Amino acid sequence: MVRVGILGAAGYTGGELIRVLLGHPEVQIVFAHSESNAGNPVSDVHEGLVGDTDLVFSSDMPFSEVDVVFFCFGHGKSRQFLQEHTIPDNVRIIDLAQDFRIRGDHDYVYGLPETHRELIRTARHLANPGCFATCIQLAMLPALKAGIISGDIHVSGVTGSTGAGQKPGATTHFSWRTDNVSLYKTFTHQHLLEINQTVQELRAGYEGRVLFIPQRGCFARGIFVTAVAHCDSPIEEVRQLYADYYRDAAFTHVVATSPDLKQVVNTNKALVYVEKFEDQLLMVSTIDNLLKGAVGQAVQNMNLMFGLDETAGLRLKPSAF
Repeated sequence: MVRVGILGAAGYTGGELIRVLLGHPEVQIVFAHSESNAGNPVSDVHEGLVGDTDLVFSSDMPFSEVDVVFFCFGHGKSRQFLQEHTIPDNVRIIDLAQDFRIRGDHDYVYGLPETHRELIRTARHLANPGCFATCIQLAMLPALKAGIISGDIHVSGVTGSTGAGQKPGATTHFSWRTDNVSLYKTFTHQHLLEINQTVQELRAGYEGRVLFIPQRGCFARGIFVTAVAHCDSPIEEVRQLYADYYRDAAFTHVVATSPDLKQVVNTNKALVYVEKFEDQLLMVSTIDNLLKGAVGQAVQNMNLMFGLDETAGLRLKPSAF
C-alpha cells in the first residue's frame, strides 16, 4: 500500500483527492491536514463523502509515516511551506499548485504523462500541470511534435466555476455565474508559461504565439478548448498522426466527431478531435478540470511514480445525463 498524506485537504482539490483515493485499491490515507478544520470529520466539509469515510482532519503532519505527500495549496504557498517545514528525502512530493511547473532552481518533474511518462516514473518531486494547460497541450501536442502547424495558435477555452477554487468571490458567486459567460486574463493567463515551455521543448525556436482567450462558463466542472493554426497537411494524415501519438495514452483518446463536455465530466479522460478548413487546423480538447486537470492527473502520476497500474483508482465513468 502507498501511504499518503494530504496538505490543504479542505479545499476543492483536497476533497476531490480524498474522494478518488478512497476508491484506490493500493492507497492508505494516513492524514488529511487542515489547520482551520483540525479535529472535524472530513465529511463535515466535503459533504459528498458522508457515509464513505470516518477520516478526521488533522493538525499533525507525520511525514515519517507516509510515502508521498500531495500539496493541495493555493498558488505560491508550496514554496513557502517548504521553507518553513522539512519533508524527509524519502517522501515523494506531488504539488498541485503552479510553484514548480517552470524549470528553474528545483528538481521537480513536469507531470504531463503524455510528454514525460518515463521521467515521471523516477521522479522524487513532481509538479502537476495546470487545468487549462493540460487541456490546451493535449489538443496541440501531436501537431507540434510533428511540425505540421505554424504561425500563431489561436486558443479559446471555457472552464467551470470549480476552477476558481472553493473560496467564494465576486466572479464565482452562484447568482453571478449562472446563466452567464465572461472573459478573464485574456492573452495573459498564468498557464501560458507552462504551455510555452512545452511548445519550445517540442519545437525549439517555434516563432508563433499562443494567443489564449479564457472564458468563465456557467457550469461547475469541465474545460472545453478549441485551438486553430495554419496547417498544410491533409486531414487524413493529421488524424493518423494524432491516433499514433496517443495510441498508448491511458486516458487521452482521439475521437471521430467533436466531443461533448459531458463525456469527460467526473472522469480522468481527455477527448481530442481534429478537423480542417482550407489551410487551418482545428484542434479540440475537453477534460474535467478537477480530475484530468488536477487530482486525477496527480493520482495518475502517483501510480507511475510507484510502479502501479496507471489507471488504478481512476476507472471513473461520466454521468452522461
